[in-house]
Amino acid sequence: MTQTVRAVKRNTSLGLNNAVHRSKALSRAGLLERMFTLAFSGLVYPQIWEDPVVDMEALALQPGDHLVAIASGSCNILSYLTADPARISAVDLNGAHIALGHLKLAALAEIEDQPTFRRFFGEAQSKANVALYDRAIAPRLDAVSRAYWEGRSLTGRRRIEAFARNFYRHGLLGRFIGAGHFLGRRLGCDPRIMLEAKSMEEQRALFEAHLAPVFEKRLVRWLVRQPASLYGLGIPPAQYEALAADGDAGIRNVLRHRLERLACGFDLKTNYFAWQAFGRGYGPGPDASVPPYLEPHHFETVRERAGRVGYHQGSVTAYLAQQPAASCHGYVLLDAQDWMNDAELTALWSQITRTAAPGARVIFRTAADERLLPGRVPDAILSQWQYHEMRSRELGARDRSSIYGAFHLYTQGGAQA
Repeated sequence: MTQTVRAVKRNTSLGLNNAVHRSKALSRAGLLERMFTLAFSGLVYPQIWEDPVVDMEALALQPGDHLVAIASGSCNILSYLTADPARISAVDLNGAHIALGHLKLAALAEIEDQPTFRRFFGEAQSKANVALYDRAIAPRLDAVSRAYWEGRSLTGRRRIEAFARNFYRHGLLGRFIGAGHFLGRRLGCDPRIMLEAKSMEEQRALFEAHLAPVFEKRLVRWLVRQPASLYGLGIPPAQYEALAADGDAGIRNVLRHRLERLACGFDLKTNYFAWQAFGRGYGPGPDASVPPYLEPHHFETVRERAGRVGYHQGSVTAYLAQQPAASCHGYVLLDAQDWMNDAELTALWSQITRTAAPGARVIFRTAADERLLPGRVPDAILSQWQYHEMRSRELGARDRSSIYGAFHLYTQGGAQA
């Protein structure tokens, strides 16, 4: 491993430590925080779990806009290109996510036909993908990203070989979903049964008969009370506490409600998040629901605009501190603020406010159904932003990923809507 790759891994660890660690190392809370940062230090999200269609409607991107977004699995980053912004700055603490983004850009530069791109990142389980990587994509990668994909995982295989064995079963989230399937089968329920539904009425019936009863099992009741059991969802201890407080019956009912919404709230034929949860991959066939960047009619557009994306490892706050005033038009914070204390929120929103162009928009999600910012970010900063409560709830209700408590939209300009 080169010194550069070691430096990237150190940066990942340091960034996560700063973002998550709040307690003394030898306390129970401190141990949980350090367990989380260890789990989160590798690839977490092979696919992001925020709906980019909802994001783009909220952001109302215009030609000429500069969008700053947390990268995660980059499904969102590439999908935003369909809205034609001039520039996207993709930022992430996690070096594995940066390497995944660079892989997608290198593939777009090399692959000239949509079926091959879809086979690589949609189906993601063909030896031909690895052969294509070795022959054509690897030479286009920067040294750090190439070292990551050609490095060895704990199984001894090169990481790029995950694209020959269903990439979506890998990463922390992929393994978490796999563990959920294993547990469900042992408890008498195969989650894949949801994919047999032919209508939303059948989805409801299958959920009530097969998935809902699992939450009454003694083992499941015990597991969901353990913060570490949800690390596979990328939920740090502070975010777990927010989830546990969301609803009178505790975290078990919160999780049941969100799984119910994923299973029953949208037609499975149009919800690729449900396919990932219940089928561990996207649906078969060219008409299956996929993120916008994988849709056939967007391929040429995404390929043509891929050069507008730049990746940066680090925190959004640090990245914004390097940008000119009034230079950014949109911000996508995912659920990162659930990790932050008041000082960190204030530092972030100070930089957002400084760099925001007139009319700029900020979107984010929270684990719990809470506003999050009032009382924690000084009024002198927050008063410069308008919160759109009704619009936020409307957009949140349409988010097909279904796993968050709330969606939030702020626009630069003050007063509440």
